[in-house]
Amino acid sequence: MPSLLSPASPVGRLRSGVSALAERVATPLLPSDYVDLVSPLASGSDLRGRIVSILPETDDAATLVIRPGRSWAGHRPGQYVRVGVDIDGVRHWRAYSLTSPPDRPDGNISITVKAIEQGLVSNYLVHRVEAGTVIQLDQATGEFTFDGSTGRSALFITAGSGITPVIGMLRSHTEMPDGSVLIHSAPGDREVIFRHELRRLSSTGRIELTELHTDRVGMLDPVNLEAMVPDLAEREIWTCGPTGMLDSIESHLESLGLAGRLHTERFRPAVIATGEGGTINFTETDLSVEGDGGTPILEVGEQAGVLMPSGCRMGICFGCVSRLREGAVRDLRTGEVTTASAGDDIRIQTCVSAAAGTCEIEL
Repeated sequence: MPSLLSPASPVGRLRSGVSALAERVATPLLPSDYVDLVSPLASGSDLRGRIVSILPETDDAATLVIRPGRSWAGHRPGQYVRVGVDIDGVRHWRAYSLTSPPDRPDGNISITVKAIEQGLVSNYLVHRVEAGTVIQLDQATGEFTFDGSTGRSALFITAGSGITPVIGMLRSHTEMPDGSVLIHSAPGDREVIFRHELRRLSSTGRIELTELHTDRVGMLDPVNLEAMVPDLAEREIWTCGPTGMLDSIESHLESLGLAGRLHTERFRPAVIATGEGGTINFTETDLSVEGDGGTPILEVGEQAGVLMPSGCRMGICFGCVSRLREGAVRDLRTGEVTTASAGDDIRIQTCVSAAAGTCEIEL
């Protein structure tokens, strides 16, 4: 008799796999689920990615290398991607800058995540997620991009994880404009994400690097930029980092008449309260209705007089699909909660989804 601690036999693994497949087939499935059973990264399914490896960068930051599904459309240097991660039955969406070049030979992409205090998703991705995990993906988006064609030397000003879109730019352009400068702030040496790579780029002349260790010298004061970069007025400027830093840089450059040269990327916080039921805001009809945690949004909307698209009312035909713009909803079949931050565009089936907190539905 094999030990309970010994690896499962090939026959046992086969039976386990067949049982799992049979259980899924015996459960009401959505059309995309049949594709997912065979290949979660196939082009016929929702866009997903499989985490190939996790590479530590600092004590609280890690790079996730991801194999995207076949429908991945690529990205431009500096853009970000929204990822959906399931944690304890709740699907959370967050946006992270792409740190890989668009033409990476193996076709993989990468994001680099910095764990923030009480950040559920960032801590999960940095400290808990395992290689092989399948995550949801959206297509890349964002206008904070760099193609090297401005005709001016570049100045990059970053702090903390604000370096992530810029490293994607640096990795994508082996020929940076002459005299390109990077000013990067971090609390100390060990907190500088990509520090070895940045210093190598500096030593080879790709960029002029200035590191500010803020625990020792304090935060960057934009008033000092002219002294640090004498030809500041001749440069195109990209900056990404904490809100306070960005606000002060924008204000100072505007006072110098350089606002038109500035490209800014702001990372927005995502704090979404979930629960049982909540206010459903129908954005197109400008109507707000209270929904409990067990009544489908389709029914709540119909009872309030909202024109709700529908079909089978069983979650099969997808005739009721609408956009969740913000908030949280619960799938009444599985109990899983899906969240969206302001401005998101996540499709849900209103006939099998109920409010799990305040939410905005595009209807």
